[in-house]
Amino acid sequence: MESIKQDEASLADILLPRKIALDILSAVLDKKQALDVVFDSSNEFAALPVRERSFVRMLVTTTIRRLGQIDDLITFAQDRPDAMKTPVVLNILRLGTTQIFFMEVADHAAVDTSVNLAASEGAEKQKGFVNAILRKLLRDGKARLEKQDAGRLNTPEWLMKLWIEDYALRTTAEIMNAHLTEAPLDITLKSKADHAWWGNTLQAFMLSTGTLRRIAGGNIRDLEGFEKGQWWVQDAAAAIPAQLFGDVYDKPVVDMCAAPGGKTMQLASMGAKVTAIDRSAKRLKRLEENLKRIELKGGVVVEVADACAWRPAQPVPNILLDAPCSATGTIRRHPDTPYLKSENDIIRLVSLQRRLLEHSAGLLEIGGILIYCTCSLQKIEGESQIETFLSDHTNFERLPIKPEEIGDYEELINKNGDLRILPIHLKSQGGLDGFFVSRLQRLS
Repeated sequence: MESIKQDEASLADILLPRKIALDILSAVLDKKQALDVVFDSSNEFAALPVRERSFVRMLVTTTIRRLGQIDDLITFAQDRPDAMKTPVVLNILRLGTTQIFFMEVADHAAVDTSVNLAASEGAEKQKGFVNAILRKLLRDGKARLEKQDAGRLNTPEWLMKLWIEDYALRTTAEIMNAHLTEAPLDITLKSKADHAWWGNTLQAFMLSTGTLRRIAGGNIRDLEGFEKGQWWVQDAAAAIPAQLFGDVYDKPVVDMCAAPGGKTMQLASMGAKVTAIDRSAKRLKRLEENLKRIELKGGVVVEVADACAWRPAQPVPNILLDAPCSATGTIRRHPDTPYLKSENDIIRLVSLQRRLLEHSAGLLEIGGILIYCTCSLQKIEGESQIETFLSDHTNFERLPIKPEEIGDYEELINKNGDLRILPIHLKSQGGLDGFFVSRLQRLS
């Protein structure tokens, strides 16, 4: 009897991380919750030992990143297309398939734990079905996998069509394939004077834009200097817009949609007098916590306000508008993005961006600088917005971005002098997030 109890306890311990992974995957795919939010809000995930947390994070993230391929494999393995009974069984099969083909998990462990997970989730009658699908994939799935077009399968059709319209087929294929690889860990230092020391300490190299890049990744809280506020995580592309103001020491800069705060911290570290605006009090609280950690809070005024309605007491010289967008440029870091967004979302966001751009322009003093940026790959959220704005506002002009301002990466600058960054840029150095940046000046 004691042995049976120990076996049951052992099985429960083995299943627990997979059970938590199943809950997280279901929250993202079935309830449309953002993956990072689910990870941060899961007490069960937080309570796991470090090694098991890493396993769960890798399992869920890989499943979402390779979802199109995984679903194709599952469909291939079914005798009847309508054999799937419940979403929970489908998600169990997805996790099992991920372990078989994309993780270093023993085949028998991937199958057995999936079957037992089905039983523990109230799908006792589907155990045989789960077992049959995964065992067929063990036999025949590798040949199917080798024939797959991974980039295309893992990209929703509607999104792929938008990219083809903007970049043509070849570049779109390169973008989709770039999303199969996880992004490196990019770091912005509080003090630029210590690049060499921090590069050695963090086992990172410096991009010519000034960002430190750590290919090895790792838990940021365990790395030297994070808790003491010496640096923060920020993709190299996202770190460029704040630099395009030039010298902002002791000058006012308004960060119109500031949370989570990377650009606010950059500007504060450059000595600017920053007013950080965001409509989300919760997200601004996190920004304030980060400012406190890096000891830069004194140079920043934080205001909870709708950026479409906020007005300063007098016109301002510098505005950074990192507008809400579809975030498709960050798919390497956030593989759930394509499954949380739709074409209707983009239409709504384009309208919001236009209102924000219009309102921000009205707050700027004559001669002032407005930097507009989005982490979207779609030109409708970038190039098209600026062309429409400049057509409607003859009192504004574009200030072309020069290669020497961005580390001499001339390939990032389009023919109009704006930045159009794609995940395929700087491929040999680990790539970049997709980003669009335009710098405008008010003339009258």
